Amino acid sequence: MYLRRNKALTRQIGGADMTDKRFRRLPVGIQSFKVIREENYLYVDKSDIVWNMVNLGEKYNYLSRPRRFGKSVLVDTLESYLEGRKDLFEGLKIMQLEKDWKQYPVIRLDMSRGGANEDTLRSYLNLRFKDYEEKYNITPDPTAMLADRFHAIIATAYKQTGLRVAVLIDEYDSPLQHSWRTPDHEKCTGVYREVFAILKADDEYEQFVFITGITKFTQISLFSVLNNLTNISFMPEYAAICGITEEEIEENFMPELKQMSEANGWSVQETHDRLKAYYDGYHFSRRNMVDVYNPYSLVNALKSKEIINFWASSGATSLLPKFVDNIELRLGNYEKCSVMRNTLELSDVTGGGAELFLYQSGYLTIKESDEFGYILGFPNEEVKQALYETVLPTLAMRSENEILSLQACLYRELGTGQIDEAMKSLKALIADVPYSNKKLASMDMEERYRLIISTILNAIGLNVEVEHMMSTGRIDMTVKTSRYIYVIELKLHNNGGKEAATEQILNRQYMEHFKADKRQVIGLGIELDEEGKGLLGWKRAE
Repeated sequence: MYLRRNKALTRQIGGADMTDKRFRRLPVGIQSFKVIREENYLYVDKSDIVWNMVNLGEKYNYLSRPRRFGKSVLVDTLESYLEGRKDLFEGLKIMQLEKDWKQYPVIRLDMSRGGANEDTLRSYLNLRFKDYEEKYNITPDPTAMLADRFHAIIATAYKQTGLRVAVLIDEYDSPLQHSWRTPDHEKCTGVYREVFAILKADDEYEQFVFITGITKFTQISLFSVLNNLTNISFMPEYAAICGITEEEIEENFMPELKQMSEANGWSVQETHDRLKAYYDGYHFSRRNMVDVYNPYSLVNALKSKEIINFWASSGATSLLPKFVDNIELRLGNYEKCSVMRNTLELSDVTGGGAELFLYQSGYLTIKESDEFGYILGFPNEEVKQALYETVLPTLAMRSENEILSLQACLYRELGTGQIDEAMKSLKALIADVPYSNKKLASMDMEERYRLIISTILNAIGLNVEVEHMMSTGRIDMTVKTSRYIYVIELKLHNNGGKEAATEQILNRQYMEHFKADKRQVIGLGIELDEEGKGLLGWKRAE
């Protein structure tokens, strides 16, 4: 069992027992630590890691994590701690560690508000610097450069308070991501080189520097001017600084887990296992392979009591085409791919290959690690489905709207065992695609069909395994729904078609392997046109 007996489900807020659902508020979409604590939202306590980072860690820190992973909450927590907001940390782990609450001056920048060109970037920095100039009564020279103003703010804050300055930069890479492969990119990086070089020059005035982002731009951004920046993204002590672990679910979310199980008619363990399959599976350190859930998706699922794709719907796929070429043809490569350690840990996102971007952005995670490097793969079903769903319109050469209706029909038909109707929907989705899609020309025809069909089935959220190995042979495809297991064999018309396909399923006893499963097993032979003009027919293996 994953779930151990919970030892501390009670939590006091103003004398109210937090096991009482009336007083439990999940922080759905809230990225402010201050709001979470002041308005009595449930907070997963990371304050001990925050204290260790500031007091025992490095002075200059960079942390990479996927979007919607709690980076902004972490930055806000750091800001509150460094500003000495002791009141916000009452009852948290940090209270056992911090004995001298100092009020450091904090400069915080959120680069996601910087746009994607030089003008919007300079405009944002100008406004933020103006705020701090007013705070510290600085009158800048009208001709002063942004870098000079940044320096003046840091130096003045130090002189006025007698304490060194903390600088927190959230989503540093947002303007660089969105301007990548556009004429604006080099101009944006020029602003970065100009402004952020001050962080190194003003070392004597600085107490702590923390920078977050998704992707790592090394040679062309602040990494080139701030070469004393320590990348803590792979350090074992910070593996769970963002996201939610199994232990934290048990400590914080058992009432919600129980409510979700009751709402859906599942056991608590079944509910947990479903959440784990869909939202867990991230690993961020080879020396600490603790399982980490996507916090955004997990909290939304517990709040809504539904297991659906929350992460992709929040905009996680928009940058894929910029960093990954021909992804629709390479999906199979990412199920289990090898990456050298230096590539994953040190390379620039623009030169580290598609796997590096997919890892940094959360589509892939560390599955294994040894002396030869890393093995990456999909962390969970949510991410896998999101990726396949994104590439399907390009692969199928149809509009997204056209595909969605057919997908919905196919999902229902396969889920309810309506074989003939499902095959008609599948036929409509793949008609003429292998023949007309020029990108598929390098594959043999059966391989083209296998790629398209598996992509369609993965995109609707089914459990798909291509070329399932058995002692008696290799099954082209197994597809699992909540009620059925489909054992599918594909044959071209000129290679025996559906008759040869069903005969192979029966003769090699492919279905026998799944008989112990409570779900009904259906063998299905599918006949395909050898010239790429689509699905010709189908037959059950009986």
